Amino acid sequence: MSKLPIISGEKAVKCFEKLGYVIVRQKGSHIRMWHESDRNKKPLTIPKHEVLGKGLLRKLVRDAEITVEEFSELL
Repeated sequence: MSKLPIISGEKAVKCFEKLGYVIVRQKGSHIRMWHESDRNKKPLTIPKHEVLGKGLLRKLVRDAEITVEEFSELL
């Protein structure tokens, strides 16, 4: 199992956009994203923080139905 990278919320948003997620709204520092074509995928809520917590990032990766390795390749 590879380690999760330490990244900002902004960088995470860019990675998920590469997977086909689009920003649908933003409230305060939280960005809400949906998958463009696959409505069965869970929506993601990403805080625009300098550093995302490991647990949160792991949950986002799990919700996007990709592996940590696949996520690391998007960086």
